[in-house]
Amino acid sequence: MSKQRTPMPGGAQAPAAASPDTPPAHHRRGLAMLVLIVASFMDLLDTTIVNVGLPAIQKDVHATPGHLEWVVGGYTLAFAIVLITGGRLGDIIGRRTVFLAGVAGFTAASLAAALAQSGDALVAARVVQGAFAALMVPQVLASVQALYRPRERAAILGIIGAVSGMAAVAGPLLGGWLVSADAFGIGWRSIFVINVPVGVALLVAARLLVPDTRSAHPLRVDVPGLLLVSTGLFLLVFPLVEGRESGWPGWILAMLAAAPVVLGGFVVNQRRRMRRDGSPLAPMHLFGRRGFAAGSLVQLCFSGAMAGFFLILALYLQLGLHFSAMASGLTLLPFTAGAFLGSGVSVPLARKAGKPLVVLGALMQAGGAAWVRQVVDSHGAGLSGWDLLWPLALAGLGLGLLVVPLVDLALATVDVREAGAASGVYSTFQQFGAALGVAVTGVVFFGRTHDGYDPAVLRTALLAGALVCVAGYLLAALAGLFLPASRLARHEPADEEEAGDLLPAAH
Repeated sequence: MSKQRTPMPGGAQAPAAASPDTPPAHHRRGLAMLVLIVASFMDLLDTTIVNVGLPAIQKDVHATPGHLEWVVGGYTLAFAIVLITGGRLGDIIGRRTVFLAGVAGFTAASLAAALAQSGDALVAARVVQGAFAALMVPQVLASVQALYRPRERAAILGIIGAVSGMAAVAGPLLGGWLVSADAFGIGWRSIFVINVPVGVALLVAARLLVPDTRSAHPLRVDVPGLLLVSTGLFLLVFPLVEGRESGWPGWILAMLAAAPVVLGGFVVNQRRRMRRDGSPLAPMHLFGRRGFAAGSLVQLCFSGAMAGFFLILALYLQLGLHFSAMASGLTLLPFTAGAFLGSGVSVPLARKAGKPLVVLGALMQAGGAAWVRQVVDSHGAGLSGWDLLWPLALAGLGLGLLVVPLVDLALATVDVREAGAASGVYSTFQQFGAALGVAVTGVVFFGRTHDGYDPAVLRTALLAGALVCVAGYLLAALAGLFLPASRLARHEPADEEEAGDLLPAAH
C-alpha cells in the first residue's frame, strides 16, 4: 500500500535566492514543477503498484518468498540509504543534473525489471530502481524552495500532496488492471514497462524546462558514512529475508551479530564528522531531543507495520483466495479512502491536539489490522472484499490522523537551521522501517508456508504475520506518548525565509 514520505531537501541548506520579496528568476517554473511532480508520481506509483503483481511474478519467474520480499523491500531499502546523499548531490552538482541522472537510471532499471527472467534479476533491477529514485525525488522539494518564495510554497506543496494521494489510489488499481487485463500481452511486466515512455518524456522535458539550481552553501557528501550505514543495514535486513530459506546457518547469524557493530561504527563516524566539518549524514545530537527521537521511532514502527501488512494481505487474497489482481486492488481502496478522510479531520486539530491524534491514529491502525485478522479467521475461504471494507477503512482513518501532526511534532524541538538535516534523517527512518517491516513480517508469514500455498496454510500464515503488524502499530502508539505535548513547543523560525525550510509532508 502507500507509504508516507517526509520531504527532504537532502539535508540541504536553504537556496541562495533568499529575499522573500525577490521574484524567482525562472519564468517557466510552473512547467518545471509539473515535470518534477510527474516524476514524483512515477516513483510513488512504483511503491504501490508492485504488491498486486507479486503472485503473477512468483508464478512466471518461479520467484522464492525471499525474492518477493526483496522486490518490495529492496526498493525501499536502497531508497532509504541513498536519499540524503541524493539531496546533497543536487545541492552541489545542480538539481537538474542529478534529477536527469535519477530519471535515466530509474527508467533503465524499470526496463531491466520488465525484461527480468529470474527472481535474482528482478530483485537487482528493483534495488537499482530504488537507488536512482533516491537521486530523483529529493530534487522535487528542493526545487520548490529554489523556485518559490516562502509565502507561495503552500499551494505547490498542496498540489504535491494531492498528487501523492492520487498515486496511492492509482497504484493498486492500475497495477491490478494491467495484470488482470494482461495489458500489452506481457502480464505483470507491464507494471514496469509503463515507466519507460514516461521516463523518456521526462528526460526531454526536464532538459528543456527545469533550471539547474543549487545551494549556495551545500553540505559535503559523506562517503564513509554512506558506506557504513549501507553495510550495517544490509547486514541486518539480508539475514532476516534469506535466513529462513537458508536454514539459519552460522554465517547468517554472524551477519546479524555484525550489524549492530557496524551501525555502532556509523554512529562514531557521524559524531566525528560533525566535529570535523558539520556534514554528517545523520547528526547524532538530533536524537538527544526527545521529540525527534520519539517521532522517528513512531515513523519506523508504523511504516514497517503498514508495509508488512499490505504485502501479506495482497499475497493471501491472490494466492490463497484466488482474487484477481484487480479485485485485490479494489479491496484495498477503503484504506485509501479512510486515509483521505482522516487527513481532512486531522488538519484543523493537529496544532492543538497533535500528540493524542498520533497515539489514537496508531491505535486505530492496530485495531484495523486486528479486525482484518479476525474477519479473515471467521470467514475462511468465503471471504469477500466487502468483508474487509470497514476494518481497512478504520486502519486508513488512523493513518490519516497520525501522519498529519507527526512530522510537526517530530520537528517541534529541532532548531530551524537543522530542519533540512532532520527531515532527511526522519525520511530515512520511514523508508528503512518499511524495508525492515517487510523482512520481519515475511519471516513469520513465509515461515508458515513451507507446506505450499494451500488456502488454509496461507490463512494461518496471515493470522501470524498480522500479529507482528499489530505489535508494530502498538509500538508506534507507545513511542507517540513521548512526543511533545503540542506543535506549540516548536522553536518558531525568525523570519519567513527560515520558515520555508520546514516543508510539510509531501506524501
